Amino acid sequence: MPIIEVFENDPCLKVLKFEMLDKFDLAILQALQSDGRLTNAELANRVGLSAAPCWRRVRALEEGGYIVGYRAELDRRKIGLGVLAFVRVDAERNTGDATRQLEAAIARLPEVISCHYISGNGTFELQVVAEDLDSFSKFALQSLINLPNVKDLHTSFSLGEVKAPGPLPLGHLARGAVTTNR
Repeated sequence: MPIIEVFENDPCLKVLKFEMLDKFDLAILQALQSDGRLTNAELANRVGLSAAPCWRRVRALEEGGYIVGYRAELDRRKIGLGVLAFVRVDAERNTGDATRQLEAAIARLPEVISCHYISGNGTFELQVVAEDLDSFSKFALQSLINLPNVKDLHTSFSLGEVKAPGPLPLGHLARGAVTTNR
């Protein structure tokens, strides 16, 4: 289990030690990725721990930033969001202030469900959901193209999902090849 030391004279100053996740930590992470609604008792049973140590490990994994949240996964089509678009945003200029303004504006748009800096052509790659093509077109023409510092947009549409976002692979950690810094 990773260790976080807090200096007695300054509780805000933490020393992060390198340590590997053990088999119980990995089992907890894998189980919670598969089903974030597990009770502590169910989780402890699945990973082979008693309830109290399991709860302590989950808390440590949360505090260490390995577990960053819990949420329900929704079917976008069933809630009326039939269009998934991938939009590459080309910025007019890539200065610090201009990029921060664009980032902040993108972050405020609920239709943008994912945003990544990208290499190659473009500055950002967005995933955008919309009810239909007409509503996407309206959003692109009224919101996206008018974001600060936007030079151009390039859009591709999903024609079908082959694999949805899912659990992160943990096999490389199980092999003991990687240490973590928290």
